[in-house]
Amino acid sequence: MKRNRTTMMKKTMALACVIATSLSLSYGQQWKPAGDKILTSWGEQLDPAKPHPEYPRPQLKRTGNWQNLNGLWKYKVVPKSQQQAPSAWDGDILVPFAIESALSGVGKRIDQDDALWYQREVTVDKNMRKGRTILHFGAVDWQCDVYVNGKHVGQHEGGFDPFSFDITDVLKKGVKQQLTIRVWDPTSDGPQPRGKQINNPHGIWYTPVSGIWQTVWMESVPQTFIVQTKQTPDVDASTLTVSTQVQGTQEGDKIQLEAYDGAQKIAEGAAEIGAAYNLKLTNPLLWSPDNPKLYDLLVKVVRKGKVIDEVKSYFAMRKISVRKDAKGIQRMYLNDKFVFQYGPLDQGWWPDGLHTAPSDEALKYDVVKTKEMGFNMIRKHIKVEPARWYRHCDSIGVLVWQDMPSGDLGGNIWDMQPGKISNGNHDKTRTAESETIYKKEWKSIMDVLHNFPSIVVWVPFNEAWGQFKTEEITDWTLKYDPSRLVNSASGGNFVYKGHILDIHNYPDAAMPDPNIFGDKFVLALGEFGGLGLPVEGHTWQQKDNWGYQSFKNKEELQRRYEEVIENLSKLIPLGLSAAVYTQTTDVEVETNGLMTYDRKVIKIPEATLKQIHQKLHTIKIAD
Repeated sequence: MKRNRTTMMKKTMALACVIATSLSLSYGQQWKPAGDKILTSWGEQLDPAKPHPEYPRPQLKRTGNWQNLNGLWKYKVVPKSQQQAPSAWDGDILVPFAIESALSGVGKRIDQDDALWYQREVTVDKNMRKGRTILHFGAVDWQCDVYVNGKHVGQHEGGFDPFSFDITDVLKKGVKQQLTIRVWDPTSDGPQPRGKQINNPHGIWYTPVSGIWQTVWMESVPQTFIVQTKQTPDVDASTLTVSTQVQGTQEGDKIQLEAYDGAQKIAEGAAEIGAAYNLKLTNPLLWSPDNPKLYDLLVKVVRKGKVIDEVKSYFAMRKISVRKDAKGIQRMYLNDKFVFQYGPLDQGWWPDGLHTAPSDEALKYDVVKTKEMGFNMIRKHIKVEPARWYRHCDSIGVLVWQDMPSGDLGGNIWDMQPGKISNGNHDKTRTAESETIYKKEWKSIMDVLHNFPSIVVWVPFNEAWGQFKTEEITDWTLKYDPSRLVNSASGGNFVYKGHILDIHNYPDAAMPDPNIFGDKFVLALGEFGGLGLPVEGHTWQQKDNWGYQSFKNKEELQRRYEEVIENLSKLIPLGLSAAVYTQTTDVEVETNGLMTYDRKVIKIPEATLKQIHQKLHTIKIAD
């Protein structure tokens, strides 16, 4: 009998393998990368049956029923005026890759007069319908209308923030349900935050990204469930302040908190729903790039002693602050120690996926290589990454300066000369609609990223690109999150607000005058370098690639890089607290990356870069 059971199990497993292989082959036959641009290794190996299969929300992880909806969807591009879902489709598109990308399998441009429709039939079994069924989108650029079984369940505007809809009440009988999505994206013809996208890509401006570009997924939650948590460390008090947003609560419900170091419980407490609770920790280890210590956190909704909902999160104890050194110059301190923050300008673009990394392994790769190169910081440049990228920064140990994606460009007065300070009020006048869009999305971005300890600086504006009401936006940002520093306008019009004065200078290192500004602001070099080296066979186009200063070979590039780092090191004792080198990778026609756009060539070896950078992290200041 046992032998028969074993034989049956083997046959079942073999059949399952055949079915899985068949499904994978079926997907593969329907999909292939579009166009003739270079691909990353991950893009070349992408399995269209399971793109980005990982759980997408590491800071609010619910063990239970969830379903990844990435994969092949039907799509159609129609005139924007068409408000009804199409009855016929143009073909298949691989979600979560934007329609303009190679990995979407489409590679098609759309404009402000177009609407992009998606449709897919999904299976929602009884396990997914025990409580509430929530449909999640990691990011969709830009305006998104969602329909389930033909019924409109909501609209979202914002290209960089996650959103969700409760679809419980529109699910029909049976397991088969129809999802339909309508997207409108004007790219550079609209006022919305868009980062480096432009309808006419050239120079430092890149291919548009429209539609779904992060994971789509469903989960089943109880009738009473945790929507969001907010976790803020206080190193001086050895506490973690936790507040929660819970839906469907009943009188008497409580929040229970448990903190763990591995398997060991190190703290616990109970709080009222919606109230902030200070979880007391004993001698916590502090998080830093040298020791990226993370603690686990369980958050539970308890009703009459019974756990109704439970999510797993994590946190770190770290402090970012500003104070004067012995010379009276403002410095940035991490956990009350001066740490020179040095990192690359990281734009997070991919030749095959555009805004979307071809896989989570690829997403992690850039962070790993940055750390191996001896950087301790990344400036995430006018883009927001999927939540898993920040988790990688948290666990690997890299500080993050987070930019707000810029938009509504043009019309600013910008009098900055290289290495100089642009003083005075040169803010752009934006429409009420434009201002509202910016403020809404900036708040949402700050909310969804708040719990990631690697983020230490918020950057509302870059180089006067759409910069408006700078004093108001900076003051609001400072007040909304006092646990981090604010760099009001990186390289832009400076209005003497926030913690940091940040200039841009290419290609050589420079700094603001410490005798004029050093007693009031942290001094930073927000962009410099841009040393270019096109590598044959690894460029976006065959010719007309560029860098701020270009070289013929790796040896020339390295010698010049060593020179700019030597010059940079001399500025630290004078008052410089941070610098950002342009940039992590080549991006489209820009070839000033430390890696090629396809990540197949590292232009200066990681170990060599780490050795070159060592001097930056060993310089002592008068403290």
